[in-house]
Amino acid sequence: MDKSVNAMISRFTGGLSPSGLADAYTDWAVHLATAPGKQTQLIEKALKKAVRLANYAGCCASGIVPDVSSPCIDPLPQDKRFSGEAWQRWPYNLLYQSFLLNQQWWFNATTGVRGVTQQHENVVEFASRQVLDLFSPSNYLLTNPELLEQTQKERGQNLQRGMQNFIEDWQRTINGQKPAGSEAFQVGKNLAVTPGKVVYRNRLIELIQYAPVTDKVHPEPILIVPAWIMKYYILDLSPEKSLVKYLTEQGFTVFMVSWKNPDIEDRDLGMDDYRRLGIMSSLDTIETITGGEKVHGVGYCLGGTLLSIAAATMARDGDERLKSLSMLAAQTDFTEAGELMLFINESQVTFLEDMMWEQGFLDTKQMAGAFQLLRSNDLIWSRMVHDYLMGERAKLNDLMAWNSDATRMPYKMHSEYLRQLFLNNALAEGRYRVDGRAITVSDIRAPIFAVGTERDHVAPWRSVYKLNLLADTDVTFLLTSGGHNAGIVSEIGHPRRHYRIATRQHDDRYQDPDTWFVNNAVQDGSWWPALVDWLKQRSGDQSVAPLSVTNNRHPPLCDAPGTYVLQE
Repeated sequence: MDKSVNAMISRFTGGLSPSGLADAYTDWAVHLATAPGKQTQLIEKALKKAVRLANYAGCCASGIVPDVSSPCIDPLPQDKRFSGEAWQRWPYNLLYQSFLLNQQWWFNATTGVRGVTQQHENVVEFASRQVLDLFSPSNYLLTNPELLEQTQKERGQNLQRGMQNFIEDWQRTINGQKPAGSEAFQVGKNLAVTPGKVVYRNRLIELIQYAPVTDKVHPEPILIVPAWIMKYYILDLSPEKSLVKYLTEQGFTVFMVSWKNPDIEDRDLGMDDYRRLGIMSSLDTIETITGGEKVHGVGYCLGGTLLSIAAATMARDGDERLKSLSMLAAQTDFTEAGELMLFINESQVTFLEDMMWEQGFLDTKQMAGAFQLLRSNDLIWSRMVHDYLMGERAKLNDLMAWNSDATRMPYKMHSEYLRQLFLNNALAEGRYRVDGRAITVSDIRAPIFAVGTERDHVAPWRSVYKLNLLADTDVTFLLTSGGHNAGIVSEIGHPRRHYRIATRQHDDRYQDPDTWFVNNAVQDGSWWPALVDWLKQRSGDQSVAPLSVTNNRHPPLCDAPGTYVLQE
């Protein structure tokens, strides 16, 4: 009965636990109510801000020179809402300055209250910021000078287009269709088109072997394990953005796991099923096809975390089939897992479990909503202004098309993932069990290549860097520009790309991430060549490549990209 009630409530809250939010605000409100010093400080700040705003308004109204009437508060560097010239004119400059001052005061009010737990403080600050962003003057026609100018210039045609865009998006949402413009990108036609064959299939994965494109190849194949929260082909987008294609061009034999999109019948698939049916079955198949060569394991996001679990289990059991590990934006310690931790506490996890218990999985829309909240300015409000008020559709690219092609998460697997890794941090603390016995990352002896991205809101790079505290092997850490997705898809020739890289031998002293950042110089360009150089140094001499992807024990089942990637 309790699970059913929570599942019903979740339909109205988008999967967020009202109890968890109430706990956070209660903790904050009670401690603030018994903190007269903090209250006095907030009153003082409010008065000072009011005086600053009044002086600013007076200066602007009287036409005093700009250097005297300079803004009383500047937006954060990543906040581009008020950067246009139109916002610097009266009265719109006063509107956005007032909004930013108010936002800053609420930040002061929701942080630094003694006695409030860090988790609750983060939740209250985040939730309050979301509410304030709703009332930003940039979101409304009458308070946005850029919108007013465009509406006047086009005589309202932008609003008509915006209404058409809104109706189209609403209809697509109701009908379960993908975003407008995604029709231009089709898997197997202009996405995921690197030639290959599906050489193995079970109830959870298809294993793709890509065709060689060089005369000679290294003996050690590469197994790529992508995240199962999205389709695999982020690493095989359009040909010029395909990491798979790039690796084959550098003389490697590449295999890729393509995860099934689970439904209610898969509700009882757990983390160990993903390890066994995903990674271990793939290694068994590759061993048969290649004749027992060791494998370079490459894992992205959740796939990297699962690969580290598999590698630690193999190390515990004496299985030495992994030649190296490459972890792309993948975490092994979850104590500082960014703003996603806002949604991870006992109340929230229980609420999610009850919601998934009823439907058998976590739906794609529920996951997308949580990720959009983390970047609401960019992914919600700015898009609404651009699409519905300006009436201009942002042109969809291949990465955006992939981002809309999400998959479901089985009930058991996602519950175990949230509880064991996020909530209890069992992997980092040596309490994660496989086959009844604990595993630890420190048992891994294969060298590790770990990649973090500078603007990652899913796997913050300092969290990824914590692998240095856990691993007892050589770790090469690379920090690249970009975010969780765009930073990994770092094709050759992409402008404004850069990275830092350094190797820590297993017996070297530890450097904290900030010191590491300062001590390692920026290098221009894509990080992909650095990965290839690292892999080649740990690979054998090249030999003649096979003419085709054929094997008597694992004959091709169908052409890449296979069938699982096409499941809705």
